[in-house]
Amino acid sequence: MRMILISDNTDTGMGLRLAGIEGVVVHEKAEVIKALDQYTQQNDVAIILMTTNIVNLCPDIISDLKLKLSKPLLVEIPDRHGSVKIGEVIDSYISEAIGVKLGGD
Repeated sequence: MRMILISDNTDTGMGLRLAGIEGVVVHEKAEVIKALDQYTQQNDVAIILMTTNIVNLCPDIISDLKLKLSKPLLVEIPDRHGSVKIGEVIDSYISEAIGVKLGGD
């Protein structure tokens, strides 16, 4: 099983390539969709890592794929410019799903 990266940043691609994770660098929504189509149809791809900017290019499509596909797992990762506070986003999703606000605010 393989892990693949779809990134908008060559530095992130190079860093993960050093760890043995291959991938592509794309900048347009159509390129993201093409890469997702390609990699989701390969049986040996278990995880697709995507930088936050890539997820932000087509969040509706990625959310739909996450709900429909059992494999591969689609995972958002921050790039070298930081994250969008992934923990807060996850808390928000859980709160919306169960109808209870999480956290101490």
